[in-house]
Amino acid sequence: MRSDIVKLGDARAPHRSLLRATGLKDGDFKKPFIAICNSHIDIIPGHVHLDKIGQFVKQCVIDAGGVPFIFNTIGVDDGIAMGHEGMKFSLPSREIIADSVETMLRAHAFDGMICIPNCDKIVPGMLMGAMRCNIPTVFVSGGPMEAGHASDGRAVDLIDVFVAAAAKQDGKLTESQLTEMECACCPTCGSCSGMFTANSMNCLCEALGMALPTNGTLLATSADRKELYRRAAQRVVEMVWELEKKGEGNGLLPREIVTHDSIDNSMVLDMAMGGSTNTVLHILAIAREAGIEYDIERINTLSRQTPNICKVSPSSKYHVEDVHNAGGVHTILGTINRGRPGLLKMDCPTVTGKTLGQNIADYDIRSNTATEEALGLAAVRAGRQRTNEGVGVARQAKSIRDLTPAQLGFDPADCIRNVENAYSQEGGLIILYGNLAPKGAVVKAAGVRPEMLKHSGPAVIFEAETEAYDGIVGGKVKAGDVVVIRYEGPRGGPGMQEMLAPTTAIKGMKLDDTVALITDGRFSGGTAGACIGHISPEAAAGGPIALLQPGDIIDIDIPGHTMNVRLSDAELAERAKLWKPRPPRYTTGCLGKYAALATSADTGGVLKWTN
Repeated sequence: MRSDIVKLGDARAPHRSLLRATGLKDGDFKKPFIAICNSHIDIIPGHVHLDKIGQFVKQCVIDAGGVPFIFNTIGVDDGIAMGHEGMKFSLPSREIIADSVETMLRAHAFDGMICIPNCDKIVPGMLMGAMRCNIPTVFVSGGPMEAGHASDGRAVDLIDVFVAAAAKQDGKLTESQLTEMECACCPTCGSCSGMFTANSMNCLCEALGMALPTNGTLLATSADRKELYRRAAQRVVEMVWELEKKGEGNGLLPREIVTHDSIDNSMVLDMAMGGSTNTVLHILAIAREAGIEYDIERINTLSRQTPNICKVSPSSKYHVEDVHNAGGVHTILGTINRGRPGLLKMDCPTVTGKTLGQNIADYDIRSNTATEEALGLAAVRAGRQRTNEGVGVARQAKSIRDLTPAQLGFDPADCIRNVENAYSQEGGLIILYGNLAPKGAVVKAAGVRPEMLKHSGPAVIFEAETEAYDGIVGGKVKAGDVVVIRYEGPRGGPGMQEMLAPTTAIKGMKLDDTVALITDGRFSGGTAGACIGHISPEAAAGGPIALLQPGDIIDIDIPGHTMNVRLSDAELAERAKLWKPRPPRYTTGCLGKYAALATSADTGGVLKWTN
């Protein structure tokens, strides 16, 4: 075993002495050492319950015959960091987490790893670290939050609070109405209840092959997640022993599971369910760590081939718990496979020990091969009680087939549609190109109103996210405008902070049907509307977005995959001659280092240095 280097032989007596001080006994030195990469953080709702989950998983590893060691990563709550300097630290935290995982695994020679992420940059950070170290690894998240409910019974989530705050500032909502939304929208622990970045990434882990089925949609409050944790612990120990027996090349290692084909599968899922635009940024970074050549144009190709069959908040009334009751990730994949045969690579290995195709056969609840376990797990419902404790709500129904649409409160066939009835025959995420984005930009087309799929208007330019929010709620933006927020890319921000406050301000000001927003920054997974991000090259790198002037007419054609400013190449070239790089906003500390090394979004915003 890999861990033998720290536990066997006379020269390792000092190492064993230290390990005995942690509680190990004689028999433990013959067992696999399993790292439990947890991310318990009290200030993040998606992670507040993970201390107890970590201890539960630790016991599960012991029961499976392994020796568990817990360590925790840092994490940034994007919602709490939103709208102030804190958001600049969110994307850089991904690199810190990846470095932390690599450091712990290489320094202590673990044999296998269970990753317990949940929110935002923590999932991709752990995946990046896993790719670097390439030991048997299983991902099992903390699970999604239940949706909240307003006094009128309407399902609500965090985005409704952001919209309400902007509406209150504009005099369209009272103090008591805002307080009601504040108290209703985030009722339990778990990753926020829409298809925002956290839930998008946790779902993609299933299609990627790195997580067990139902990982991304089974509620954090559900007692059934205990079995998911048990299976993850059992499976990672089995994978270590299988690797010992069979060796490499048998689909047991992260770099054998995460391949060009499995990344295609994850992006097909992303397009089908209209996930967060941040997934593009993270998938590119994960591919790089796995040594896979994967670019934004490949994502564009898959977008043109993949129908958008599922829309979840902020793009519809549905939440992740509804997607789960409709069948979850593997029912989405099964539906795509029936409607677009050949698009998915069904023979990709996964951490279950089965192929993706075999997992779909077992967990696609619309298939006649679906297992009783899959049908039972699909019946898990929300507890509807405020709590920051996980895994406490018992399942009430034995099978999803025992629950009617009336009992569920929605039509599962509308939540996950057939390909013939798709929202669109192209994916929920689209890559745009043009003289404003020579290396691409990303839009969540699933969240764009039909009348905004094509839009032309004058540029209203802001040089920072906070400046833009104040300008929007202060009336500087009018119907028909295109809001431009620049110098917010990975290097320019630095940190490529999310633009949820400006986008929800546009919605709160009732401008979302007449105003578009473009930026070299990025958006929360909770963003909806004609919001185009990841413009590359970014302004700080001298990209064309840096050359815009107020009043320039910008043409956006989302169905045509284009975005241009009405300037000739000669005019842009003349402006480029006058452009000068701005001094960095940070020159020391974490952000100073990140700004010096970060690349633009088209390469995943990864760090690059000269060897």
